[in-house]
Amino acid sequence: MEPTVTLDIDNQLQPDAVLFIDEAAGGQSRLTEDDYLEGAPELVVEIAVSSAAIDLHTKKTVYRRNEVREYIVWQVLDQKLDWFRLEEGVYVNIAPDEDGILRSQISPGLWLDVQSLFAGDMQQMLSVLQEGVRWLVWA
Repeated sequence: MEPTVTLDIDNQLQPDAVLFIDEAAGGQSRLTEDDYLEGAPELVVEIAVSSAAIDLHTKKTVYRRNEVREYIVWQVLDQKLDWFRLEEGVYVNIAPDEDGILRSQISPGLWLDVQSLFAGDMQQMLSVLQEGVRWLVWA
């Protein structure tokens, strides 16, 4: 099920996944009584099969304008993943580190091994994610 996110008066979107911190805990959004997310989540993920042009232009502009701090677009058919980080009002595409891992700034233990994702190696992908969680516990 895709979450419904109300960003502003003109934009109510249904991204494939979100990570949000409740505003009561210092985040930008809150869950309404009718289970809608209101305000910008900290991270939005779009999985694009045929919608890459919309995800990389129209939606990206809306998310940037509403200050979604990190935005991921996985272009499945092209085997491409863009991870954008909002810096001074502009999305910057971040690159994997020397180990080939993308790391979230808003959720420091969230690590993604892109090559494992593309290869369908879920065991390796989960191993890297678990390493990130362990690192967060010890950081």
